[in-house]
Amino acid sequence: MNYLRNGTKIAVLALGLLLPHSALATETIRFASVEDLKILDPIFTTSATTIAHGYLVYDTLFAMDSNFKPQPQMVGDWSVSDDGLTYTFILRPGLTWHDGSPVEANDIIASLQRWGKISGEASAMMKRVTKIEAKAADTIVMTFSEPFGPVLLTLANPVIPGFMMREEEASVAEDEQVRTIIGSGPFRFKEGEWKPGAKVVYERFDAYVPRPEPADGYAGGKMVNVDRVEWNIIPDRSTAVQALAAGEVDAMESVPPDLLPLLKASGEVTVKVTNPLGVMGHLRINTLSAPFDSPKGRQALLHLINQDAFNTAAVGNVPDLKKTCYAIFGCGSAFETDAGSAPFQKVDVAAAQAEMKAAGYDGRPIVILDPTDWGEGHDYALIIAQSLKEAGFQVDLQAMDWSTLAERRNSKAGPSDPSHWDIFPTNWPTITMSNPISNIPLVSGCTGDDATWYGWPCDAKIEALRADFIKAGTEEEQKRITTALQKRYYEYVPYINTGQYLTFNAWRNELKGVIPFMQMVFWNIDKP
Repeated sequence: MNYLRNGTKIAVLALGLLLPHSALATETIRFASVEDLKILDPIFTTSATTIAHGYLVYDTLFAMDSNFKPQPQMVGDWSVSDDGLTYTFILRPGLTWHDGSPVEANDIIASLQRWGKISGEASAMMKRVTKIEAKAADTIVMTFSEPFGPVLLTLANPVIPGFMMREEEASVAEDEQVRTIIGSGPFRFKEGEWKPGAKVVYERFDAYVPRPEPADGYAGGKMVNVDRVEWNIIPDRSTAVQALAAGEVDAMESVPPDLLPLLKASGEVTVKVTNPLGVMGHLRINTLSAPFDSPKGRQALLHLINQDAFNTAAVGNVPDLKKTCYAIFGCGSAFETDAGSAPFQKVDVAAAQAEMKAAGYDGRPIVILDPTDWGEGHDYALIIAQSLKEAGFQVDLQAMDWSTLAERRNSKAGPSDPSHWDIFPTNWPTITMSNPISNIPLVSGCTGDDATWYGWPCDAKIEALRADFIKAGTEEEQKRITTALQKRYYEYVPYINTGQYLTFNAWRNELKGVIPFMQMVFWNIDKP
């Protein structure tokens, strides 16, 4: 509650000085989440649900504004040497962990090191860091072996964020989950009120000191004007939409287009496309086991993709919301090109069968993980399963909720193991896919090289081109490299692009100050 906006609220504040906080009315934003929160460590996973949780609890050194430009967040001042090899970051004053201890340079260093072992973009950066040290309790100095142009873009990554943790938690091995959730962000996680599958609760962190700038995207001042945020887990989107229309919840993300009329008819809900570049659909492939350990097997999948079918599953028959897109860096991005895509722009079952045979397919069932509580993902799984069956391949479609899938995809076990998987559906904000450094699923580092995302592709040519992009001095050179990367993508196929589409977020009209950006954030909002 912002008590300084009018006389009534000032009077309430005066009364509040005389009464315990529990005696005052509590302002709560109730958010309908269609996906459960099971993994609490936002560095351990790329799950959008866990990342959204991370934005409430943790903070980042830099953050992306609404123009997708990096802005200082935890950093108060920074500088870079003339040769581009030394970056100095000074933390802004007043940063405090939720346990009351101060945020210090050693916490930041440990967090960057752990993040750099997990995130592909951060790994590319940290691989070039020869030394990172604390010059003072509030000062971090990073020294690079060679210039790394996108340092600030990396630190402000909005989808695989570098959330800062206490040194104690940041020292947990990268293949283990952090269990103690103590951040320095604007909200505190209420573990005692967390009911998996039902509710997640956060309360305002009163000691949080916001930046002075206006809130903008994930950047700027994170002014918290409510006491609590409650996520109500409502797996069925139709039920969530009805709850929003009835005022039982205050906001939700990714409204199905066919349910928009219900919200518009209520006259009490704001519906908005908040991400202009939208989302790119994605099928991730396990490259460790036949037939998908061969590029031929992965190309077979490309031959079966009807992007319109996948886009329609995501946003219905609304032409303005969907786009057939063969550009791996996204249509509408600076590096859009369809180079190399010609053989895969139409479904070709015969070509898929020939490629699968060349890959050594032996008839075993192809295991597809099916997230039944996520509408688009569930439809994606059904579509690729049906396409494979119609092409004559055996399929094992395994139903589960998204949180279980997010844990299952860690498995590198072979086909004889029950935890094995071959394909799972997901999606990515187009902004993340829009260049070779932030495009996480493109990363194809091998053992001992850059961190790779689930599926573990390994291709020296892709990695060499990504390294060339980092060193590129001109936009013309960058475009030459990204065109070469696009061509190599269609030869090696580290993942399957299923199209590009826009999504709607929605909130009750009484919520004021909602920031229209990639994910729903809960600072800057007034709820009368």
